[in-house]
Order: sequence, then C-alpha cells, then structure tokens
Amino acid sequence: MSVSREGAESRGVSFLNPFVNLYSRDVEAGLRFYRDLLGFKETFRTPKVGTPVHVELTLGGFGIGLSAVEAAKRVHGVDASPGSPSMAVTVWTYDVDQAFQMLISAGVPVVQQPHNSSNNNRTALVRDPDGNLVEIVAKVR
Repeated sequence: MSVSREGAESRGVSFLNPFVNLYSRDVEAGLRFYRDLLGFKETFRTPKVGTPVHVELTLGGFGIGLSAVEAAKRVHGVDASPGSPSMAVTVWTYDVDQAFQMLISAGVPVVQQPHNSSNNNRTALVRDPDGNLVEIVAKVR
C-alpha cells in the first residue's frame, strides 16, 4: 500500500527524521565501530554518564541508533536478536579497498572481500560487533 505525503498530512499525520535503530548486545562496542571506524558523529546518548543504553549517531544526513538488547525487552517487550542477516547498513566511501583494509586491520569480521558488483559499484561486506551486515560501497573509477 502506498500513501503519499499529501495523504498522510491531509489526515493530520507527519513523519519526520527517520533513522535505523539497531539493537546491540554491547552499545559501546557498536560506538567504537560506527563512530570511531566509520566516522559517524554522536548526537544523543542516555544515560549521559556511565554505560549507555541508547546512542544516536549521524553520517551524511543518515541517522542510526544503537540500543541495548535489554532496553528492547524493558521498554517494548521485544526479544531483539542482533545480527540476523535480514538487513544491511550501507555506507558509501571513495575507496572500498582502502576502507576495507582499515576495517580488517581493526579486527572487523569479513563477510565478503571487495569485488566489483552491479551498477558500476565496488562492494565489500563486513559485520559490526553484533553481527549485523555492513556493506561498504564506492563507484568504480
């Protein structure tokens, strides 16, 4: 079913600022991956002091949240299962091979080595600390 922006707004509903929220077994390990290795900027954390249970980050207008598995259960009654390969976070770069080498030298688990793929792209797949797929992509020069 498709709902146009005008359709939702005409019903008095607006949706704003979407982002992907990943449930994590170790939010701090996720921060080291997304913030320190991929360059996301931290924009929010709770609690402000101590071990975070939720952190929000952005990169190039894309937002991602990292939430503790325990918070999913406590707040939403959901048994979150990080690392299921039903989605991938895709991050663009200028040089997949260079980015891939930096990530594997930091100990990031490899799923697929850099390779040329469709649409004139070069792609590699790695896993974040919770096992979620992360696709690194660049246009072939």
